[in-house]
Amino acid sequence: MSEPHDPQDTTRHLPAAEAGAAPGQGAGSLTADRPGSGSTREPVLSPESSGGRTGRFRSGRRIPAAVVALLLLAGTGLLLYDVAAVRAGHPAMRWRRSLADELATRHLDDVWVLAGAAAAAAIGLWLLVLALTPGLRALLPMRRAHTGVRAALHRDAAALVLRDRAMEVAGVHSVRVRTRRRKAKVRALSHFRELDDVRADLDTALGAGIAELGLARPPRLSVRVRRPEKKG
Repeated sequence: MSEPHDPQDTTRHLPAAEAGAAPGQGAGSLTADRPGSGSTREPVLSPESSGGRTGRFRSGRRIPAAVVALLLLAGTGLLLYDVAAVRAGHPAMRWRRSLADELATRHLDDVWVLAGAAAAAAIGLWLLVLALTPGLRALLPMRRAHTGVRAALHRDAAALVLRDRAMEVAGVHSVRVRTRRRKAKVRALSHFRELDDVRADLDTALGAGIAELGLARPPRLSVRVRRPEKKG
């Protein structure tokens, strides 16, 4: 008996992966050959899993903004107080008289003048870099499946997921994973099996793991496998 069809129902069912599919195949998976040596490769996403890309998250820069705001507030407040005191008939503060004398007597090629100018230029350049760069390098943007919803995955969390995937491969004794925005470095120790076989299985397992992370820009995978050092 068939179920009634509601014309208002616009729910779409996603295709499920076949039961007999190999690891790393299907929607949202990576496809790659099995290299016979240490490899660095670009993950290839299937067309169904593109989902669009999203920009990086921007840092609020709260600490630098707070420091600059407090310094400007203190400097302008002190200057306005001194100007108001002079207007009221009181003498100017000593620091303002000394600063005026120094600016009137020192030449532009003086060491202190050049040092002050260099410091001011460095601070200004630093503020420009903070204003123009996104920051939050530890957050990896994820693909946007819904409009108005943005998500990110911390690099440490991504490295932990890949490490767990690598430890499931037969022959892997220990593994160290470092995840960056553009590259995931995997260094594994294998105490049995051929190194090429272990490396190929790691490529397959980690490739599928990177695809399942749902990142907007999947990092390139670099895998190195070696034997543990003999003690004694």
